[in-house]
Amino acid sequence: MALHVRGVLLPDDEERDLWLVGDTVTFTPVPDAETIAGGGYVLPGLVDAHCHIGIAPGGAPISGIAEAKELAAKDRDAGVLAIRDAGSPYPYPQLDDDPDVPRLARAGRHVAPPKRYLRDIGVEVGAPDVPAEVAAQARAGNGWVKLVGDWIDRGVGDLAPAWDAATLTAAVRAAQAAGRGSRRTRSPRRRWRCSYGPASTAWSTARGCRWT
Repeated sequence: MALHVRGVLLPDDEERDLWLVGDTVTFTPVPDAETIAGGGYVLPGLVDAHCHIGIAPGGAPISGIAEAKELAAKDRDAGVLAIRDAGSPYPYPQLDDDPDVPRLARAGRHVAPPKRYLRDIGVEVGAPDVPAEVAAQARAGNGWVKLVGDWIDRGVGDLAPAWDAATLTAAVRAAQAAGRGSRRTRSPRRRWRCSYGPASTAWSTARGCRWT
């Protein structure tokens, strides 16, 4: 079904008509389109590029699909039409095609080293098991894998790489073999710094990781 919208199309200051046909926006009139807005301002939907609708407020895993849908709906009501969930301890594939929530690109669970991440959020595995777990989480998600690349190391009292070079390289290859991107994360403790140093950013990027 085609939809018709008329309004001031931002960022221009001109009232225009546009039509929505599936995933396509067109300025060519579509016969029999249903008018859903006849005034106001028109702008594209927002993208929430990093959220966790599988994690409840306070940091605990959600309790069920209904809670995931409620959190996704809050994004939708704020104008978000596409969500990239950067790792969820609770699977919710039922929402992948739900028309009531934004489009979803979601990772499975975070893949993290033992006792080096948030409790109950990630799957904690030793280095030998990382490639297999990455492959499993690639199947659990619908677009990418969340690999914890660095976190607090209690031995040094600061951020440090979570894996050695060989393990990280094998993890990236496993993700790519499954058709998924491999990402790294960072501690909010360093959110105000401009650089993470060669032991973190450059080291991980050189081995195929990309940023969240």
